[in-house]
Amino acid sequence: MAPSPGAAPDPLRIADQREFRQALRQLLTHKDLTFEEIDRKTNASGSKRLSKTTVHSKLKNDQLPEWEFVENLVTACDEPADKVADWHTAWTAVRDGSAPVNPDAPPSSTPVNKQLRARREPLRALSSRLGKHKRGLIACTAVLALVLGGVAAWDYHQRDQHCGTSNPDLVTGSDGECTGITDGSDGSDIFGRALAPVLTAIGAENSNVTRSDNYVTVAFLAPMTVKDTSKDLAIGQYVAEIEGAYTAVEQQNRQNSFPKIRLVLANMGDGEAQWKDSVDRLKAAKSTSRPVAVAGMGLSRQESVDAARSLSTADIPMVADLITADGFDTTGTVDGKGPINGLVRITLTDSTQLTVLGKELPGTQRSAALVRTSVTPDGTTDYYTESIYHGFQTVDGLRQHLDPGADFSFDPRSGPAAILPTIGQNICSTGTSIDTVYFAAREKYLPDFLTALGRRSCHRQHITVVTGSDAAALDPKTRALHDKDAPLTVLYATFPSSAQLSSASRPDHSLYNAYTQAFTATHHGRQFPPADATHGYWAVLAYDAITTAATAIHNAASPTGPTPNSYAVRDQLYALPDKAIPAATGRFGIDTTGNRTTTPTTIHRINTPTT
Repeated sequence: MAPSPGAAPDPLRIADQREFRQALRQLLTHKDLTFEEIDRKTNASGSKRLSKTTVHSKLKNDQLPEWEFVENLVTACDEPADKVADWHTAWTAVRDGSAPVNPDAPPSSTPVNKQLRARREPLRALSSRLGKHKRGLIACTAVLALVLGGVAAWDYHQRDQHCGTSNPDLVTGSDGECTGITDGSDGSDIFGRALAPVLTAIGAENSNVTRSDNYVTVAFLAPMTVKDTSKDLAIGQYVAEIEGAYTAVEQQNRQNSFPKIRLVLANMGDGEAQWKDSVDRLKAAKSTSRPVAVAGMGLSRQESVDAARSLSTADIPMVADLITADGFDTTGTVDGKGPINGLVRITLTDSTQLTVLGKELPGTQRSAALVRTSVTPDGTTDYYTESIYHGFQTVDGLRQHLDPGADFSFDPRSGPAAILPTIGQNICSTGTSIDTVYFAAREKYLPDFLTALGRRSCHRQHITVVTGSDAAALDPKTRALHDKDAPLTVLYATFPSSAQLSSASRPDHSLYNAYTQAFTATHHGRQFPPADATHGYWAVLAYDAITTAATAIHNAASPTGPTPNSYAVRDQLYALPDKAIPAATGRFGIDTTGNRTTTPTTIHRINTPTT
């Protein structure tokens, strides 16, 4: 249904790409924003700039705009996080040809209003019957109405505090953000509509699993809501991550294995700000919900370190999927506060990535500048960027190229859009011919930095930007990478690409193909966007994290004994030898420091070859 002129568009009623673009134009009209104002807002906010020419072109072209453009546009229009999630759901549906997402429905059909109507019906019936009897009973009816009304009001207030549910482990923040723990039975859109398909599948799977007592609980801890798109994870990334985790659980439960796995989601909130509340609830549930492991664990930042240390004190083992910072493992050297017992991870460490890159850079006469950040947009320590910064200074093949007079830093809280062009120009003024930049910052800022490099006065000098695995999120079509007058190359190392992992030349290609086949199957009547399985590494690494936890769980179980507890699972994690885990990224084991034993690392080069 096309939006009415002047009204706020409802993305969930969009039918096709034409209506999608029409709805975006209607949003601009509703917000009273011009293309020029969008240009100014995005240029000043530190997000990716949307020029008036870009906006006009995207909304005019007869095709669906890419999600990165849509996300930046609706964010510039000050759409709240739940609306951004609605736009993503609509975009995915139009892209996949499954729109409209939601048919027109009166407000009374929402779950909350259905519940309220259900409570009123018995009272109405009782009032009707009493009206046929003596007047004296009217007073009783009034009293009963007051009592029931009070109970309903109290219940509504309680639900309002718990994301519209009766689940005490869900919490509504002062800004309306829903965080906490759910097993999928509390509604499919409590963390936003983008997660609705996978939450529906989780609820259905858990309903089947808990019909018997032969199951254990695994929690997936991660940020699952976004209030500020300048933060680390975009909506599509954490959605793919949770879809990958669920796919692994479903795969494990389809096998003839004991015990089955019940999956719960623990939302740390935007920027992981509510990590402590979610972790405390997981720890409190230890004796009742049988959580034997936690997977996910967020990103390499201070909040995740604190969460890991807290879970470790409760003897709950952890399998991290995206954490790459050196020392963010069992050793705990990441912050120098001692070991983090029970923490293992299945990704590639920053030092592993940079060591491979150090062997790749040719020549001995390179001159490298260093651009870095050390904190998150919330001001907490970003251990990913600190780890990469340290690696650039210490790894053979990288450190010898550093120009000591070309070390630049910026604070994400300052609005990087202002400082990055300055840094780009300063690279021309170091006194040496800089041909390499070590970028120790999040991918979020990389497109703007590449644009700044393309606009510097010495732009004809080819620059190779060397960075960490976060660059896997970079769009290869980024315009700054295709300017012939300002040649740029981005170089990073991480896992092999999807095409490489599925190649018949790889010994474990069948494991990756089994993963993609399972991901794209129907999950209790729901399907996930196929591109989520292979775009970036969020889905496949979450899949491997759950597969690792499940391998330890099943190794710890006895067919005739009780279900294993967290202590037994933790012991088994450290007893997994090389090749024991049938992961989609290739078989591996866990060493004594909590890291994977095999590290299939590939150089990824975007644009022209290094020179």
